[in-house]
Amino acid sequence: MSLIKRSDWPSLLRDSWLSDFFDGDRFFDSDLMQRTVPAVNIVEKDDSFEIELAAPGLEKKDFKVTVDRGVLTISAEKESRKEEKENNYTRKEFNYSSFSRSFALPETVSDEDIKGNYQNGILRLSVKKKAPAKQPKKAIEIS
Repeated sequence: MSLIKRSDWPSLLRDSWLSDFFDGDRFFDSDLMQRTVPAVNIVEKDDSFEIELAAPGLEKKDFKVTVDRGVLTISAEKESRKEEKENNYTRKEFNYSSFSRSFALPETVSDEDIKGNYQNGILRLSVKKKAPAKQPKKAIEIS
């Protein structure tokens, strides 16, 4: 049995948005199939890791950044409500979106020294590396 594309919808559906939604391959290109997790870039520098997360449309207050047992978690929640009242109808729209990304931090970083900045739709975090522990010189006696 093979799957075939069916285009013999009733004429009511053929020329409507339902046709665009169900007929053809446009469903997979629609907004319904958008990614819900923002893209992240991580760059290692000599003294830090720089994390950039693309999250346009959010505000600083929407983000929550935590470190727990060596795991850095970046999350955000945004809820919006819109209501229009006219003479004979009321229209309410609700929108809620959220995401969460977690990253295991290497032992070489200091979870005490993390700084963040959100500007122009990009959240930037700087995670400082620990100074390398100095090993005391030890003389080895040869017998």
